[in-house]
Amino acid sequence: MKKNNNKFETNAIRTQLKRTENLEHSVPLYLTSSFVFEDAEDMRASFAEEKERNIYSRYSNPNSSEFIEKVCQMEGAESGFAFASGMAAVFSTLAALLDSGDHVLSARSIFGSTHSLFTNFFPKWNIDHTYFKIDALEEIESLITPKTKIIYAETPTNPGVDVLDLEELGKIAKRNKLILVIDNCFASPYLQQPIKFGADLVIHSGTKLMDGQGRVLAGITVGSAELMDKVYRFSRITGPALSPFNAWVLSKSLETLAVRVDRHCENALKLAEFLEENDNVNWVKYPFLKSHPMYEVAKKQMKAGGCVVAFEVKGGIDAGREFFDSIKLLSLSANLGDSRTIVTHPASTTHSKLSVEERAAVGISDGTVRISVGLEHIDDIIADIAQALG
Repeated sequence: MKKNNNKFETNAIRTQLKRTENLEHSVPLYLTSSFVFEDAEDMRASFAEEKERNIYSRYSNPNSSEFIEKVCQMEGAESGFAFASGMAAVFSTLAALLDSGDHVLSARSIFGSTHSLFTNFFPKWNIDHTYFKIDALEEIESLITPKTKIIYAETPTNPGVDVLDLEELGKIAKRNKLILVIDNCFASPYLQQPIKFGADLVIHSGTKLMDGQGRVLAGITVGSAELMDKVYRFSRITGPALSPFNAWVLSKSLETLAVRVDRHCENALKLAEFLEENDNVNWVKYPFLKSHPMYEVAKKQMKAGGCVVAFEVKGGIDAGREFFDSIKLLSLSANLGDSRTIVTHPASTTHSKLSVEERAAVGISDGTVRISVGLEHIDDIIADIAQALG
């Protein structure tokens, strides 16, 4: 990545491929599976990596390269690789770096599918894990073993929007010579850049705020060139690459990331403040609410609070079911970061594979609601939530 002094919004728009002889203003689609060579020597040198060029779209493609370059600029990363989904990014990144016998130290509050990776699949390859409590980072070092290689965490977390101190995690990782991998999906690179606080690699589900309109699946990992070379070589062979079309959509979407996320955050804070005053709500969590237990840390490492608000409906499972069935305008879905506000019941959807005890350990009750606040007028969002609660 070539660093420059442009502002975030400028890089999001002006980081583009070199124009072709057609001098197009908007970057074209490169819907091709492979690329041709000038002669036998060109082909040999390209496969020998003596030349930096496109060979096959499973390895690289102009559209995915532009998308990666934009995210690297946004995150302050040296290199990256784009994947077909967020979970492809999580799995491929960890699988590329871990060997049989290694140990991962992970925050307990993580996405349900990531939890399934740690508990159901990695043990088949003799890769172990231990969870640490997100509110007890001082205990992390006591859990490190000689086999520990990676510290893994999300912040804000899914679905409870808890906040972990990235600076403290960075210090722990550096002190113990461990790789710090952060899932930055809920914040987006516009609100938070974990590399500034010591992260080695940053993962995103591009499906969420990066796309912003619920159109495509995508994932991306960016970070140090040394570590990303390992991720690239693993992914080049195993084939989880992002399609050129989806990469083109995402690169265009990043041009409006800042203005979209500003509106998401403005709406989310207003909704969180409304919910705090509602008599039918037990509790509300949003990083930029002063009542959030990690409010000061959130203010230190985030530009704003993000698009996700979590709360608990009074009355348990029956009241929760009545609330969801009463929603009229908003969407009942399991996605987030969409222009449309989405209401999700984590216990029966995104975290349904966890046991009741496992959900309780990360603060997910039967009445927990996750709202991804969209770009509709805030009065209409609040009105639909209010009538459903009433």
